[in-house]
Amino acid sequence: MQITKAEFKCSSERISQVPKDDLKDIAFIGRSNVGKSSLINMLTARTGLAKVSGTPGKTRLINHFRINDAWYLVDLPGYGYARVSKGERDRWGRLMEGYFADPELMTLGVMIVDARHKPTADDCTMAQWYRDAGCPFVVVANKLDKLKKSQVEPALQLVRETLELTEADILLPFSAEKGMGKEDLIRLLVQTCGG
Repeated sequence: MQITKAEFKCSSERISQVPKDDLKDIAFIGRSNVGKSSLINMLTARTGLAKVSGTPGKTRLINHFRINDAWYLVDLPGYGYARVSKGERDRWGRLMEGYFADPELMTLGVMIVDARHKPTADDCTMAQWYRDAGCPFVVVANKLDKLKKSQVEPALQLVRETLELTEADILLPFSAEKGMGKEDLIRLLVQTCGG
């Protein structure tokens, strides 16, 4: 199972602009600077598909990428980054609320957290948004390569406890930099959407 085709479809600044077809959306979200763009590029083996920046908070629109002509990988704006105006943060909040409020849009959520740190209050809020939307989601603990082996299990346990994940919830250890967890995540995405 692999991603053989990945192409940019569109960017939307309003919910009315997102694609309304029969392809399923898998929505990727995470705190700004968590490595979301790098993870998307590594998954799709397309270096510049999602824009990577040294400045967090660059994703400001809902970006749809068509994968294997079978489903959409949706790159949602990062959250928790303070160096934008309150008006811009409010606009992002309304955009996300609109996206999560439409049960037809999202098939699966992929929430990315930094394995090196305890999930933030914003991470906990986002996990609750998925639950409230009735959307299944998987948590990807990125940047695992930055931890010593002895730190990995305690770090994953802290993520599980902080986000109040049950045994049925999927928590994937991951490293976008090293490719660790790539096959497991792609298998899950393909099984969810086909193709």
